[in-house]
Amino acid sequence: MATAVFLGFLAFSLYLAIRSNKGRGPQSVHDFFVASRQFGAYLVFFLAAGEIYSIGTMVGFPGGIYAKGPTYGVWFLGYILLAYPVGYFIGPKIWQAGKRYNAITLPDLFKGHFQSRALELIVAGSAIVFLLPWGQLQFTGLVAALNGLGWNFKPLYLILFAALLAFTYIAIAGVRASAYIAVLKDILMVVAIVVTGVAVSMEVGVTEVFHAASQHVSNRMNSHQLTFSMSTMLFQSLGFYVMPFAVQNFFTAKSANTIRRTQVAMPLYMLMYPFLVVASYYAISQNLHLASPNEAFFAAAIRLLPGWLLGLVAAGASLSGLLVLAGICLAIGPIVTRNLLPGMPEARQKTSAKVVIVLYLLVSIVMTLLTPNLMLTLINTTYYGVTQFFPGVMVVLFGLRVRPSAIASGMLTGQLLAVILYVMQIDLGGFNLGLVCLGVNLLVLTAVNLTAKPSRAHALS
Repeated sequence: MATAVFLGFLAFSLYLAIRSNKGRGPQSVHDFFVASRQFGAYLVFFLAAGEIYSIGTMVGFPGGIYAKGPTYGVWFLGYILLAYPVGYFIGPKIWQAGKRYNAITLPDLFKGHFQSRALELIVAGSAIVFLLPWGQLQFTGLVAALNGLGWNFKPLYLILFAALLAFTYIAIAGVRASAYIAVLKDILMVVAIVVTGVAVSMEVGVTEVFHAASQHVSNRMNSHQLTFSMSTMLFQSLGFYVMPFAVQNFFTAKSANTIRRTQVAMPLYMLMYPFLVVASYYAISQNLHLASPNEAFFAAAIRLLPGWLLGLVAAGASLSGLLVLAGICLAIGPIVTRNLLPGMPEARQKTSAKVVIVLYLLVSIVMTLLTPNLMLTLINTTYYGVTQFFPGVMVVLFGLRVRPSAIASGMLTGQLLAVILYVMQIDLGGFNLGLVCLGVNLLVLTAVNLTAKPSRAHALS
């Protein structure tokens, strides 16, 4: 029964992808990647939520609570909540800049504002490098989720199936398919999480679960842990909405006010996290011996839910990973065809981007199977690298006069320093090393910019 329900929801997701482009005819490159800037508040809301609340919500968060206790949740919840006000203020400005420069990708913003080919290449190249591990994370999460539900297929089969399905969504209608499927995914994910949490409460009771779990996990942080949590929340909240796929999602909105409306409602999703905590504590209180902490949520679901609900849980988890994977592909494809390959006509960009997406998926599959530990290590550096775009994005959004060489110097310094410090495992007194590197980024940017006046005025039109 579980398998039948699972496959039924996946089939329905394919129907939604087909339905999303019904009656529209051939898609232009702008329609394929940013929906011709036509999405209203509801579709932008679900599309953005689909990227934010990914497979990590059902795998990573409960696993962290299971392994490290509630202190892990402070960081995880804190940086997301802090990011929303940042998105409320800069999201509309990102949309306005995207419209002004007819942008599809994050590097398009830098290209339009600075008129610098070198800076465009630096942003495009580093965006791809630091996004590569993010896709591998989705594959790893999907395997962990389905194995956690007792479906012990070989990882190769699961990964190939996920890659094929993600590419099918993209090929059918691009970002429109992702937006429509995101509605289904969010419904399934929220229902799965709430139902599992309620099942735990009815079976054992919230008080009993929390009391039993408190015997096994710590509820306190020392000063070092507190410093790290607070600095990480600040750092990742700044990088949250300069992720290339997050910027691209903003470009799909039909107006700046559309984005403001979505950001106001986004925190409502946080209401599902207490149910995840309850499920995680259930796994602790019952002394369940898990192959991995990532199975904490699914262990509760398997023990307490009937087969048809397990199928719903599996569908919600799978679509969570697949949508993020599709979003990454839709970001990397045009970055290559628009920003790395000069002079490609727009008529060819969509087809060429699909080829890039296939190559990216193949590389991700090979890396997932052959060097999973390497890629999982690199995942930790994604925010370290991507957040270094933040100063440059602020310059673009506020029309500041800054030399392209200053932006490039600060960005590359911050990224290289972050990778070096991470590899060497240097402790900075508990402070998140990415935040320290962001400060160095700003210092280098300022120093280089003061050496000469900008050769070009970059003012808001």
